[in-house]
Amino acid sequence: MSTSIRLAASRGLANPALRTSRMATAAASVSARAFTTRQKHHYSRQKHQQYQAPRTTKAGPGPGILGAIAVGAIAGWYFYSTENSAGASGDSWKKVNYNNVYKDIADLLEDEDYDDGSYGPVFVRLAWHASGTFDKKTRTGGSDGATIRFEPESAHGANAGLEVARQRLEPLKKKYPHISYGDLYTLAGVVAVQELGGPTVAWRPGRKDKLAADCTPDGRLPDAAQGADHVRDIFYRMGFNDQEIAALVGAHALGRCHTDRSGFDGPWNASPTSFTNYFYTELLNNTWVPKKWNGPFQYVDRESGQFMMLPADMAFKKDSKFRVYVEKYAADQDAFFEDFAKAFAKLLELGVDFPEDAPVYRFKPLE
Repeated sequence: MSTSIRLAASRGLANPALRTSRMATAAASVSARAFTTRQKHHYSRQKHQQYQAPRTTKAGPGPGILGAIAVGAIAGWYFYSTENSAGASGDSWKKVNYNNVYKDIADLLEDEDYDDGSYGPVFVRLAWHASGTFDKKTRTGGSDGATIRFEPESAHGANAGLEVARQRLEPLKKKYPHISYGDLYTLAGVVAVQELGGPTVAWRPGRKDKLAADCTPDGRLPDAAQGADHVRDIFYRMGFNDQEIAALVGAHALGRCHTDRSGFDGPWNASPTSFTNYFYTELLNNTWVPKKWNGPFQYVDRESGQFMMLPADMAFKKDSKFRVYVEKYAADQDAFFEDFAKAFAKLLELGVDFPEDAPVYRFKPLE
């Protein structure tokens, strides 16, 4: 909903010359591997990161096994607790030092052997999909309950691959037993957005965990193969308007699609581990053509064939009401950051009845 790119000079639309230069130097010898993840985010404020071929985990055990190794001795406890325990509840949230949790999540982001070198994008996707099941009419779904950790919800097609993020975060649940899964997953999304160069997102604790019986039905998350009507149906159900929807989709600046998860393939831009307005600039400034392959229908940029857009992404370029905001955010990254921060905070709080004394945190990025 699965799953965060900042350049100081990109206040306006990315110009063709800059984009052509970036494509031409894609195979340059200077490698982003020479930087730590946080150094790369700082570097991307000065210059586009050069595109690298997709990176996945090293050959050997798959993501599930690697996650189990990371959890180590608590693996059995994890699988037992996620199926048989509601987790944190009541006033347990008051016993957690959330500044320490923030720092510990930030320390989990970087991993040169995973994907593009960061778990940040998949943390954003986890927070998004844990929250995006809310239905304003029935008042069901949302991050309160963290039912995304249970089957059948965890097995919904839209949630494929999110076990990687849950397993990565699981040791922190053991370290901070009083934090709810709902608070942990949503805070991970906030940490990822901020530490990958995005805006400060207001966040507050107090979500309570629920059981598998509270799982939401399949079909509440967006279908990437659909168009504008479907996108509006999904987001209007949650209570968002067109402007908020257009702001939220900007998170597609982060990460990439995987054939073994969504079925689609590729990154949206050349800086998949930095949060910027590149989703909008790439969407507007590239010519997008159908990809010729045996996978699901998607688009690639005609110039290089290295970047992709989903059918649902293209709706924001083709639909006149959505396009107004796409053009606004492509021209003004500060405006995008401001609107995204508000919409993302709203998304993470849908359906949550917070305690009256729950404080609002605005964490300072560590870098």
